[in-house]
Amino acid sequence: MNHANQTPRHVPVLLRRADEILGPALDSGGVLVDATLGLGGHAEHFLRTYPAIRLIGLDRDTEALRLAGERLRPFEDRITLVHTRYDGLAEALQSAGLSATSSVRAILMDLGVSSMQLDESERGFAYSIDAPLDMRMDPTAELTAADVLNTYSHGELARVLKTYGEERFAGRIASEVLRRRQQRPFTTSAQLVEVLYDAIPAATRRTGGHPAKRTFQALRVEVNREMESLEAALPAALAALEMGGRIVVMSYQSLEDKVVKQVLTRRSTSRTPAGLPVELPGMGPEFRILTRGAEKASAGEIEDNPRAAPVRMRAAERIAEAE
Repeated sequence: MNHANQTPRHVPVLLRRADEILGPALDSGGVLVDATLGLGGHAEHFLRTYPAIRLIGLDRDTEALRLAGERLRPFEDRITLVHTRYDGLAEALQSAGLSATSSVRAILMDLGVSSMQLDESERGFAYSIDAPLDMRMDPTAELTAADVLNTYSHGELARVLKTYGEERFAGRIASEVLRRRQQRPFTTSAQLVEVLYDAIPAATRRTGGHPAKRTFQALRVEVNREMESLEAALPAALAALEMGGRIVVMSYQSLEDKVVKQVLTRRSTSRTPAGLPVELPGMGPEFRILTRGAEKASAGEIEDNPRAAPVRMRAAERIAEAE
């Protein structure tokens, strides 16, 4: 698809709230890492609003990087764009001449599939359009959704669907996939949707949204190693923050939000044994939580941007150096 003259379609999610949280850390300049650059909507706002900051933008999607680079061209002397997953954050900082620890003022992570990827039918992320079963966020990666369906064992496939899609009928779906792939390999999303309609009971299909939603999510997470990447990226992101530095993470599925909550809660909790009258040296919390639970988009924002409906935002500020 040719995007040369196309206006970016990205509507930044929770932009005002992200600015309220990250702004105090950026008022005096410093480095902002946008670990999920996408089409650069959040990045453009922060570069315009805080003229003293430097931006390091990461994305695994080469086309997204190209389009974001065009959008951010007015700020080209203040930006560094890096082709990597967000778990490559430490290496990206080092390649930009920064330390992997205590070197940035703010980090933004807007997880999940981007608007561009959803809108491009040939990428295979949308179950409503018949397209090749690709689902790679990084077009240079090897594994595709078709590979998963055509090569995984019954147990491996059922695990992916149950773990990453929270699919109750994972075993039935896996059995039907294995049966059908013996007749014809899976190549298109329509083939998979047909399997799901056959494998999922009619009563279930009539409730809870489209029956393909959970399976497509699970395949996307597996193809892009999203959970593995997130689990590695969060500690690296927290290590990169200076004193007073802040992080905002926006999740779009319960599994992601659970990981973010666990990591931020653990790093924001004292390790001094209960009952002691004083905080033991080096055992206090390193971070302070800045949100009350997981914040959601307002009804007005969801009306303007329906893709904001599932977002869950969590944020924290570094208040002590790591021991």
